[in-house]
Amino acid sequence: MNIFDAVILGAGASGMWCAHTAAARGLSVCLVDHAKRPGKKIRIAGGGKCNFTNLEVTHADYVSRNPHFVKSALARFSPWHMVEFLSKHDIAWEEREHSQLFCQRSSDELATAIEDTCSMHGVEWRLRHAISGITHTDGLFTVATDNGPIKGRNLVVALGGPAWPQAGATDFGHRIAKQFGHAIVAPYPALAPFAMPKGWALEGLSGIAVPATIECGEKRFTENLLFTHTGISGPVVLHASCRWKKDMPIVIDFLPSSQIEQELKEAGGKPLVRTVLGRLLPDRLVAGLLPAALADKQVAQLSRQDLDHLTQRVHSFTVTPARTEGMKRAEVTGGGVDTDGISSKTMESKRLKGLYFTGEVLDVTGQLGGFNLHWAWASGQAAGIALAESAESIKA
Repeated sequence: MNIFDAVILGAGASGMWCAHTAAARGLSVCLVDHAKRPGKKIRIAGGGKCNFTNLEVTHADYVSRNPHFVKSALARFSPWHMVEFLSKHDIAWEEREHSQLFCQRSSDELATAIEDTCSMHGVEWRLRHAISGITHTDGLFTVATDNGPIKGRNLVVALGGPAWPQAGATDFGHRIAKQFGHAIVAPYPALAPFAMPKGWALEGLSGIAVPATIECGEKRFTENLLFTHTGISGPVVLHASCRWKKDMPIVIDFLPSSQIEQELKEAGGKPLVRTVLGRLLPDRLVAGLLPAALADKQVAQLSRQDLDHLTQRVHSFTVTPARTEGMKRAEVTGGGVDTDGISSKTMESKRLKGLYFTGEVLDVTGQLGGFNLHWAWASGQAAGIALAESAESIKA
């Protein structure tokens, strides 16, 4: 039986990037996945256009128990590494708002280019292989599959987390980590919409979208907010969900670019409050935010108490979400393999030599905007280089 230098579990973004990085440096690499085709999440990400990185990426864009863990890998892999890769493969890309980079035509081009690069460097594929278990004996890892065992001197777990199960995601990577003694930071749905309590003040506004600021866990985010049948969604909500914990209130500013008191002052004393606010926000939202007695007052009739109440409702609307919409609606998994047990430079386990973890399986969650895919590439490359350097040191 072939003994590979590295067996990589998961043919997603970080697994494939790790594979071609290690194989290009002379290692024999085997990629194992239950899917029919590699890179499924890459192909469907960003509405089929794939937000593959962000020009402004920094460690502050990630949530982890150890906020410093990502620094080493990010320092050695910049957004321009990805731009260079796309340019080399004639993949057109474009910059959108907030420094997000997308494929111009199709994310399928990017996934196929990475797949082809792996094959060009001799990576062996074991697709449609269901993994049933892992053992480690005499310095070798054995991966049991429904198509027979696969052996390797090193094992890379790039299996992601349980978010997006409809794309084939599971918690198997976390279970492997536990098997080898690693702690798991409790997984939670991240980049997910909020479900709101039944009967909340702004129920029934489905379809309305407005720019808003949400404050959550001492962080503030400003982008579009969308009302849904069950609560709220949109980019600003997905950002906030990364920081949200059960029973934590969020504070919403529905006019982040202006001040309601100033708007009322400029409108003069005669107009009704609902008329002034209706120039700035959708009528149905105004009706939900303001009690009729306040909305029907003329501006000149407003007391100091009225103004304070109005300011609170418009700029500091406080509500506690019932929950997020769960793993099926989450774009990524929060939590994961505790980074205290992982080398931030190499992604290798501190508990077992030759065992590596990359990408979303780790307790590293990026904000919305290309940061999670960037982490996949950066951590995959860190592990791929480390595998090659380790092999070189053994030969020496």
